Amino acid sequence: MNVFYNKIDLNHCLETLKSQKHSLGFVPTMGALHQGHLSLIKKGLQNNDFVAVSIFVNPTQFDNKEDLIKYPRTLENDVELLKTVSKNKVFVYAPTVEDIYGDNIKSTHFSYDGLEHEMEGRFRDGHFDGVGTIVKRLFEIIKPDNAYFGEKDFQQLMIVKKLAEKYKLPVNVVGCVIHREKDGLAMSSRNVRLKPAYRTASPFIYKTLIEAKAKFKNESTNKVTKWVTAQFEKHNLLELEYFIIADTETLKTAQRKSNKKTYRAFIAVYADDIRLIDNIALN
Repeated sequence: MNVFYNKIDLNHCLETLKSQKHSLGFVPTMGALHQGHLSLIKKGLQNNDFVAVSIFVNPTQFDNKEDLIKYPRTLENDVELLKTVSKNKVFVYAPTVEDIYGDNIKSTHFSYDGLEHEMEGRFRDGHFDGVGTIVKRLFEIIKPDNAYFGEKDFQQLMIVKKLAEKYKLPVNVVGCVIHREKDGLAMSSRNVRLKPAYRTASPFIYKTLIEAKAKFKNESTNKVTKWVTAQFEKHNLLELEYFIIADTETLKTAQRKSNKKTYRAFIAVYADDIRLIDNIALN
C-alpha cells in the first residue's frame, strides 16, 4: 500500500491516475480508524477506481487543546487495517502539519449560510472554520471526484456540502449511514478512550434516541426534549450537553412540527471526559 507523507510525492501518484482517466474517491480522517471509516472506503471503492484516505489530526478544528494532545495517533495500525480493504486500490496521504499549513497554522473564516451557528457551532467555538479550512485544503490537494462523510457528524456533512457549493469546489460530497457497534453505540475514534464503566453505559445514548423517535410521532418537540433531558438527569454516569430536534435542511431548532419538513434529533453527551455525539432521522 502506498503511503505519501508530502504533497510532492502524492502529486506524482495523482497525475498518473488522472492521465489514465481513473476516477478517485476520497475519505478524510484523523486516523484511529475503525469499521465506520472502512465502510466509507468500501462505499468509495464501489463508485470509484481508487480511493485516497487522508490521515491527519487537524489542529485547527480542536477548541480544546487537551483533546488535541490526547487524540489517538495510530498510523501503523491504520495502514494495516486499510490493507484488509484493498492493498492496491487504496492509498494514504499522511502529511505533517507543515505540509498542510506551512508556517501559518490557523483557520480561514467561512460562512455556511448559518449552518455553522447551530448545535456544535454553539458549543465549539471556531470548530467549523477549522473543518472548512482542512477540507477545502485537502480537496484542492487531492482533487477527488467524490468525497465520503459519515452521517454521525451530520452537521459537518451538511457544512461540507455547503462549502463545496458556495466555493464551487468540483467534488461530489456523499453522505453515508452511521456505522454502529452491536450494542448501538455510534462508532468513533474516541470510543477506545472510554473507561470500562462508561463504555458499558454509553449505548444508553442510542437507546434514548430510538425512544425519542417513537415519541416524536405523537408528541411535541418540546415534550420529547424534556423527556430526553429527564432521562439523562436520572443517569449516574452520562451527562447530557444538549439534545436538539432540528430541521434537516437548516439545522435550526424546531419549535413546532410541520408535515412539510423533515427532522433529525441531535445529541451530545459527556462520558466522563469523553464527548460523544449521535443523531437520528425522526421522519
